[in-house]
Order: sequence, then C-alpha cells, then structure tokens
Amino acid sequence: MSGSTYATLAGIRRLGAATASGRSEYPLALVAGAFTLAQLVLVRPGLGLGWDETVYVSQISAHAPAAFFSAPRARGISLLVAPITSWSSSTTLLRVYLAALSGLALFLALRTWRTLFPARVLALAGTLFASLWVTLFYGPQAMPNYWVAVAALAATGCFLRARADGTDHAGRSTLWGLAASASLMAWMRPTDAVWATLPLLALCLFARHWRLLAVLLAGLASGAVEWVVEAYVSYGGLTQRLHDASAIEGGLGWHLAITDQLRSLGGRALCRPCTSAMPNPAVDVWWLVLPVLAVAGLVVAVRARRTAPTLVPLACAATAAFPYLFVIGYAAPRFLLPAYALVAIPVADALVQLVTRPTGAWRRVAVTVLVVGLAGHLAIQLAVLERTVNRANVQHRDWSRTAAELHRLGVRRPCLLTGQDAIPVAFYTGCASASTGGHNANSSRTVIDRTARRMPVADITPAGSRPPAYAHDWSVHHYGTLDIRVAPTTKTGGGV
Repeated sequence: MSGSTYATLAGIRRLGAATASGRSEYPLALVAGAFTLAQLVLVRPGLGLGWDETVYVSQISAHAPAAFFSAPRARGISLLVAPITSWSSSTTLLRVYLAALSGLALFLALRTWRTLFPARVLALAGTLFASLWVTLFYGPQAMPNYWVAVAALAATGCFLRARADGTDHAGRSTLWGLAASASLMAWMRPTDAVWATLPLLALCLFARHWRLLAVLLAGLASGAVEWVVEAYVSYGGLTQRLHDASAIEGGLGWHLAITDQLRSLGGRALCRPCTSAMPNPAVDVWWLVLPVLAVAGLVVAVRARRTAPTLVPLACAATAAFPYLFVIGYAAPRFLLPAYALVAIPVADALVQLVTRPTGAWRRVAVTVLVVGLAGHLAIQLAVLERTVNRANVQHRDWSRTAAELHRLGVRRPCLLTGQDAIPVAFYTGCASASTGGHNANSSRTVIDRTARRMPVADITPAGSRPPAYAHDWSVHHYGTLDIRVAPTTKTGGGV
C-alpha cells in the first residue's frame, strides 16, 4: 500500500514537472512563430535569389545547371533546400519553406536550454536574436550561416545539460541532440563548426568528459565527412582545399576586421573591400553595447553560482567570432550570426536581472529604460532591414531583366554565360556559367569556343569595356550599362 502511495506521489511529481516544462515552452513557441511570420511579412517570399544563393540552389535544381562550387563552400545548405529545389523553381515556395524551417529550428535550439535558464530569459534571448536585421534577412535565405548559429546554440545547450546531469547519466536524447547539432554545423560550414566548438572540446579534455568528447567528435565528423571526401575527389586533397579556400578568402592571417564589421552593419551584405563610410552611429550602438551586457551577464551568473551555463556560451561566441574579427580581411554581417545566437542568452539574463532585482521606484526606472532601449533598437533594426531588402530587390530585378534580354537575344537553355555577374544571371536565365580566371575559374577559351558551336553562348561586360579574347568578334548588343556579346551561332529570337 505504501509502495502504491509512493508510486502515486512520484507520478504526480513527474506530471507536475512535465506540465511546467510544457508551460515553459509556450513563450519559446510564440517567439519562434513570430520570427517566422516576421520573415514572411518583412523580407517577403518574393525576394529573388542572391549571388551565393544561386550557387547553393543550383547544385540540386530543376531550373539551371550547377554553378562552380568553390573550395570554401559546403553542400549542407544545398541538401537542406533540395526538397524544394529538386522539383520546383519557385522562389516564393523556397522562402516560405525556409522561413518555417528556421522558426522551428530556433524553437528547438532554445528548448535545449529550458532546464538551464528560466523561460522568460530564453524567450527574451530568442527575441533579441530573432529581431536583428541580419537574422531576419538570412533566416529565409539559402545560406548556411543562420543554420550554423542555431546548431551552435543547440549543441552548447545539449552539452551543458549533459554535463549538469553527469556525463555517465546524461539522457540519450541529450546526447543525440549534441551529436545532431554538431553534425548540422559541420554539414553547413566545417571550419565554423570547429571554431564554435573549440571551448566544448577543450572542456571535455580538461575535465575528462570522454563520453561527451566522443559524441561531439562523432557529430562533427559525420557532418564534415562529405566535405573531406570531396576535397580528395575534386580539389586535390584536404590540404589543397584548405589552401584554395584561404586564397579565395583573401589569404587568412592577422586582419583587424572589427571596423569592417561595424561598416557592414548598415545593411551591406558583403563589405569587400570595406572602404565605405561608417553608418549612422545609432546603427552600431547595439553592437558596441553587446560586450558590456555579456560581461554583466557573466557577473550575474557568478553571483548566482551558475557560472558554467553563462561562461561556456560566451566562450563559444568568442571563438566563433574570432576568425571573422581577426583572421579574414573583409566583413559580412552574416558571419557573426553564431556569435549573436550564443551571446543572446547571457545578455537576456543580464537584462532580466536589471529589471527584477531593483525594488520600488528603481524597478520602474529600470523597466522604462529597458523598454525604451529595446523599442529604439527594434526600430533601427527594422529600418536597416527595409533598406537591405530594397537594395537586394533592385539588384535581383536587374539580373532578372538581363535574363529577359538574353532570352530575347536567343540565349535560352541549354546555354552558357560568361563575364560580369555570370553566375547569378546564368541562374536567372537557366544557363550554365563559366569563367577563365579568378576565384570561380572553371573553364578555358578552348572549351568556351567549342561550346559556342553547339549551344547559345553570351558574354556580359560593363558598357564600353574590352571583351575577353574569345568574344571580341561576337555581335554586341548594348543593354543599359552592359554590353552583351552573343556568339554567332545564336539567332535572335531563339535557336542555333
């Protein structure tokens, strides 16, 4: 009888814990749902594909042949979008799919932290990360950086939960979550995965968490194996691929790129070379305040005697950001998405403490300051997002119009494009692309001449500039600021 009573009490406790856990997930689900909706409303599904997106999407696409795949790239994002791109050329459908998937991924990543921080901290952290213009802009895009960010957040949360439970007693779901998150990171960008997990690997070695180390390494290896195998099959080996990747990145070494990142925060997708003026100081202020709030979060954690759940994500954020602040000589806001995701939880913890610890009038002052600050921050993020989306739309429409002009000139699939913006314009046209020099070199004059005998080939150059040797005697058509030279085998209106 007594055993039955204890069993009943144990069941009630488990039911209560499950109910509390379910309640704690509602705010996270709300944040993730709002994030998905904001992408669809503010970025809009009709946004065309960007340059890098056309490379990734074309690898498994029903619309155009695969573009040249340079050494630094990994095929994770191409496989992620394959359920759509393998049979449909609809950009709208792809955007909706990625927006929904990115919202789900954010929810799952935040959920891994639910036993480490209160739900209100996690909900605020998700809101801070999801409201950044760079997060909203790249969430629905076929780009790998957002996925590295949420995977890094999930992997760190699973690691800390397993460590808190005792490495020998960690739940199977937690260990699988760690392995899957590490695999997703490496699947998307192997080098970023290594940088983001360096503190976790070091902690495993220092504390002799051999089981966690094995799970983490297995996850990283499973995600990176395709990239490593491809290095030997297509790039002359792993060392050669890393060397080529470094050359494409401009030569990895000591580069102070902090000011470049500040310049890019005004909405530049790529700052290379980064010689433009600094944006309005109001745009950069949150970026400068972020380290201060992170340190405040660490102070709060030390006083509360829960240092590890705060210090570990901060360390992972620091190592994830390091190569993009000090090793690469240019900037793109998306590069720091993993760091932003990891630092969001300590920052949210600091802000929650800011408004809950004071009493009386001081609490009202703190709440007012926080609300005004967050409102101003959100307004700035939305303004930059709108400007960035508009700029992207203009560029994508230009590519689409150029593709329409090429169709009018008879350049239709199967076809080949070379010259300025050949990769994105080729995708919009439904053609393959080729280059005889630079980082995307994948052909030669002989091959292009031979190709021009059996399919439409065109070269695009800025108006008035000298064409490449293989196109010097092709008929030239002036189109806006471009000169389009079409191989003589192509007839206007289509056909060869």
